[in-house]
Amino acid sequence: MRFIGTKTYVATPDLMTAVNAAIALKRPLLVKGEPGTGKTVLAREVAVALGRPLIEWHVKSTTKAQHGLYEYDAVARLRDGQLGDERVRDIRNYITRGKLWEVFAAEETRVLLIDEIDKADIEFPNDLLLELDRMEFHVYETRETVKARNRPIVFITSNNEKELPDAFLRRCFFHYIRFPDRETMERIVDVHFPDIKKALVREALTVFYELREVSGLKKKPSTSELLDWLKLLMIEDLPPEALKAKDAKSLIPPLHGALLKNEQDVHLFERLAFLARRESRGD
Repeated sequence: MRFIGTKTYVATPDLMTAVNAAIALKRPLLVKGEPGTGKTVLAREVAVALGRPLIEWHVKSTTKAQHGLYEYDAVARLRDGQLGDERVRDIRNYITRGKLWEVFAAEETRVLLIDEIDKADIEFPNDLLLELDRMEFHVYETRETVKARNRPIVFITSNNEKELPDAFLRRCFFHYIRFPDRETMERIVDVHFPDIKKALVREALTVFYELREVSGLKKKPSTSELLDWLKLLMIEDLPPEALKAKDAKSLIPPLHGALLKNEQDVHLFERLAFLARRESRGD
């Protein structure tokens, strides 16, 4: 099984190498990078490219490692016991399989995405060490051990909200998705909007990359936000000339709500635009 990208996902050579290395080593691929650089989508595209089913486990601040294994509903069993329900005779009726159990029980190799692992408590990665390493876990209520029939291809994403434990990192193959350069971004745009005017793309990318370089910007616009912006420019049928400015860093681009996602950055550009207008008047 080798990943060489897909028609809908532009993968750089180093990213393809990382995916294939993780598969060969049979280790989880830990993917970091700016939000919006395609970390989550990568797992989906690899699943499509390899023809493997995908199971997604989206981690939240309240997620515990145990949720990925199984959950035992002791309260429901107690209630059913009081009501004389026959289901209480089999404790398995009160055990709900988690995403890892689902992957381990599959008869074919599956792709598992553990998305945004850094959102959970710091102990979350540590609590998954043995399960991901040995590909098995113990169910204490039934006294059985669940072993993976086939080792899944595991993708783990992180936005660097908190540091991950060294012991966990040692068990992963790591790759950082660098923000796409202009050439790569043109390929990405072409995949999503094959009929877009090339002149519009040139002007939009110039504004986009200059905007990202503005000093003091709290949140730089990402690839996904660029694509949203381009879609709006196409819907509004704005000409490339509408994006041109004497100083793109000093003016708010049209439909900037697709690019700027907080009031501090909008105010920053408003101040820059005000200063630019005042300087142009010779004040």
